[in-house]
Amino acid sequence: MKKVILFLMLAFVSSTCIYAQSLIKIKVLNSASQRPMSNVSFTISKDGAVVATKVTDANGSADLSDLPDGTYEFFVAGTEVNAEERTSFTIPGKNRTFTFFLQDKNVQDLESIVVQSTKLELNRQDATVQSVISRKELGALPIEGRDITRSLFRLPNLTLATLGYNEAPNVAINGLSGLWTNYLIDGMDNNERFLSNSKFNTPFGFTESVNVLTNNYTAEYGNTSTGIINVNTRSGSNENTGEVFYLTRPGKIVDAKSAFATRDLYGNPVKDGFQRQQIGVGLGGAIKKDKTFYYVNFERTFDIKDNLLNVPLLGVNEAIRGNSDFTYASAKIDQYWRKNFHTSLRANYGIIDIVQQGGGLTGGNAFPSTRTTQKNRTYLVALKNDYNISGRLKGETNFQTSYFNWNYREPSNFGKPGVVVQGPTGAAIASFGPGDYIFDDDEYTQQFQQKFKFQAGKHALKAGVEFTSSDFSLLGGGNSFGFYTVKLTQSQLDSLRGLNLGSGLGTDNIPKNVQVVDYRVDLSSKERFGTTQNVFNVYAEDNFAVNQNLNLGIGLRFDYDNLSKAGSTKGDWNNFGPRLSFNYKIDENNVIRGGYARAYDKIKYSVTSDNLQFSGNSANFKLQLAELQRLGKLDKNADLDRITFPGNLRAVYTTGVSYLNGPTADQSQANRATQSTQTLRIKNPNGYENPYSDQYTISYQRKIEDHLRFEAVAFYSRTEDLYQIVNLNSSSSYIVDPANPVVRTRAAANLTRPVPISTVNGQFVANIAGTQYNGIARDVFMTQSTGKARYGAINLIMQKDKLSTDKYSYRVSYTLSKIKTDSEG
Repeated sequence: MKKVILFLMLAFVSSTCIYAQSLIKIKVLNSASQRPMSNVSFTISKDGAVVATKVTDANGSADLSDLPDGTYEFFVAGTEVNAEERTSFTIPGKNRTFTFFLQDKNVQDLESIVVQSTKLELNRQDATVQSVISRKELGALPIEGRDITRSLFRLPNLTLATLGYNEAPNVAINGLSGLWTNYLIDGMDNNERFLSNSKFNTPFGFTESVNVLTNNYTAEYGNTSTGIINVNTRSGSNENTGEVFYLTRPGKIVDAKSAFATRDLYGNPVKDGFQRQQIGVGLGGAIKKDKTFYYVNFERTFDIKDNLLNVPLLGVNEAIRGNSDFTYASAKIDQYWRKNFHTSLRANYGIIDIVQQGGGLTGGNAFPSTRTTQKNRTYLVALKNDYNISGRLKGETNFQTSYFNWNYREPSNFGKPGVVVQGPTGAAIASFGPGDYIFDDDEYTQQFQQKFKFQAGKHALKAGVEFTSSDFSLLGGGNSFGFYTVKLTQSQLDSLRGLNLGSGLGTDNIPKNVQVVDYRVDLSSKERFGTTQNVFNVYAEDNFAVNQNLNLGIGLRFDYDNLSKAGSTKGDWNNFGPRLSFNYKIDENNVIRGGYARAYDKIKYSVTSDNLQFSGNSANFKLQLAELQRLGKLDKNADLDRITFPGNLRAVYTTGVSYLNGPTADQSQANRATQSTQTLRIKNPNGYENPYSDQYTISYQRKIEDHLRFEAVAFYSRTEDLYQIVNLNSSSSYIVDPANPVVRTRAAANLTRPVPISTVNGQFVANIAGTQYNGIARDVFMTQSTGKARYGAINLIMQKDKLSTDKYSYRVSYTLSKIKTDSEG
């Protein structure tokens, strides 16, 4: 498959090539009379290279067909004006029309032209609800740690995400989980596709602008049922530019004491005393003037945090230091082969090491021997080509290869057993050695995009196809070298405390004759497993200028994800998403627009992975599933071989094991067929429906002044087919009489399950047709796409840009919203 993608990419690159993005309109007005200026010859240049030369028509207008994202210069020279003057404007943005004011020498005899760009133009093209933050705005905002995502919370329909793990995305769109957001860099994929967080955290130094699409975006965009965060990266120019910085958060020297913990950039809790050191350098310029440009950026962050190891029963009260390290390196080369052919090559490389050194923020009993490091390794290499096939036909051919490794808990002393130590009362007082948890995921992704845009009179047509393939390989499970739970007597506790080793205590210091409460060993953590996710997208759209005031948009997008098959033989092939919009210009200062869009999401790979890792395929487990089929809890036509997998199991021993002498993983393999467990998962035999949202928008924009704009947006979204986890073998409901409350025992509850569960010699057994079977699961979990969400919002936004005659700008927004959902996080 990789060879096919590479071949297609090379085939398209070898064709005649270009520029491409959305239609841009230039208007030139006389600054004195405010009337259109016809027959004005102007040029548009980027990084010193001329990309377009046009002459205004009788209405003072000229279309530029399409331009890619970036900063451009508007240049006028001619007999109508006194001298030459330049001004710049930036794409992307809500602006698709840029107005420039020229002062005619016949009106006033001035020494120079007055050229002014109206930066806050109205959206007169479609119904897309979006926000753009430029590099200039990012530089003016107080952003923690140069993390650009911290600038997004102030935008409409974006909120601080709250998820169940530290490293989760910190931004949520339209009230749903941050895991539904589609992250892009220069329009190309930037999602780690296991949970769909951003793969590479683009630092401020390599960011040109951030474009956030929240609702009713065009058919060109998808793979999300909420919204899109697209980071546009920096490019070099003929002018050499650069920056060097050092940022420090010294810690206790300047920190005020606080009773409340905050979080670092990656969600880990921190308090006063936390230190951060950041360094970075950026440099851009021209390798060959007007032709070849470069920009490179390097940023590194060091976080220092002290945890408290506090175990009074062992006489330990020490601070334990941890050092985390984050490195981001980026480079980009832009080559302008000729005015109608542009190539860019971008590379991003990230290294993240987040240390869990033991202890806890306010105290903990995990000793330094439990130390782990979360390691992320990322690279993305993207080749983009935009070109003119003819005066009206544009093309864009893009290819990206990327890698993401997520090693969630790499132990510092791999190859040793771990242990939880209980005191004489049975309460856990300490833990030593590696934990009973492994998660090491590799993801290789290839992405290909081909886009075309065609201008046919009043019709702006665009179409494209995208294919993304990700190969996953996961090493998951528990500790294959064993994990013990032991209980100390009082004399053993006193002896251990008497060693006075403090935080140096470890597994070897525990008395060999200690009581082993239980011992477990992973049976399969040496085996990697995974599958390939293929996502295919195709779209077509027409933006029709009915007249000077009305634009209509109609588009259709199709999405297919092979993971939708799950335990079935057929995938979800009906994902057709229409996009409809209107944009009506009431007058030059007022626009009303609205639309409807259906947007489909991809399947989260974690759903598939969990159904592999936490499954089992023993004969007795399949007997249990067959009984659930007979009872109507599971589809009677389900293929039990397709919906099960030999996942990660642990052999558990509650008797007959002495400390540090438990059976090895190889010696315990015979337990795989008979080892029962609390929960197992299965694939859905009917497959999954891709989650989707129906988005409805109506909005009004008013340009109060050239640099002052007001906008009101009403939005409603109906999201369907979200994930829910169902227990096929759950116990029956139990009603408690408030007047005479009686708590049902766990054993009694287990007997009310469709397949009754008992406990024999400490292990679950299933009662099927009067016979008891081990090697089963008490709970049988299955994911189904039956969840839904409803989100409604009203946004009021007032935005002012800074003029040369004043010293301030602002963006004031108010959002009133409501979210309801019954889906899993």
